[in-house]
Amino acid sequence: MIDPALLEPLADDAWPARERDRLGGWRLNASSGRSMRINACWPLGAPDRDPEAALDVAEAWFVARGLPPRFKLTDGLVAPADLAQRLAARGYAAIKETLVMLGPTGGEGDPALRVSDAPDATFEAVFTATAGDPEDGRERLEALSRIPAPARFARLDVDGAPAAIGAAAIDGGFAGVFGMRTTPDHRRKGLARRVLRGLLAEAGALGAERAWLQVEADNASAIALYADEGFEPAYRYRYWAR
Repeated sequence: MIDPALLEPLADDAWPARERDRLGGWRLNASSGRSMRINACWPLGAPDRDPEAALDVAEAWFVARGLPPRFKLTDGLVAPADLAQRLAARGYAAIKETLVMLGPTGGEGDPALRVSDAPDATFEAVFTATAGDPEDGRERLEALSRIPAPARFARLDVDGAPAAIGAAAIDGGFAGVFGMRTTPDHRRKGLARRVLRGLLAEAGALGAERAWLQVEADNASAIALYADEGFEPAYRYRYWAR
């Protein structure tokens, strides 16, 4: 297992929002409003003022940017401890649960995998084509391009055409896995597994000893894939919104 206090700051830095601010231990993230991680307050530590005042300021910060106030509450790492109750009193409720999984790095690379340190036009085309919402896809691509070095972007082609992609952010001895996508015509062929293994091999070569990823708690097929590759549940978080 792992202490969320170690991993959550790495997770925030690995998927950077377009705009970031702080209220003491609260991290405020704003982008275009789609990806929840980069459009939410992460209350990882005590705020720099009374909690109710901090809530007022955080809500106003999001409203000023045309975004609905949203809070990301992580099991075992919420400050203050009664923040969920304070949010509920203001009309908030938990709307989505995400599972953080932890697994090994290393292993054998895939010679068919194309790996680079930045997303190229083909990677971006696959990501955009597999995004249900074009605006959501654009926002996530922007976040991928902001991942600090060292980062790895992997693409697997089939019959000369791009079929599956994925990315990894490496920091603090950990690798975060992001952007796993497979084109509709090539799903259920084991390509995502190959991309994942290639990213883990690259991460291990760059000094990462463990890998982490975030997956929606109701995505049984993805959780099964990651579990089969040695990933285990570490902790969960939930978004709170009105």
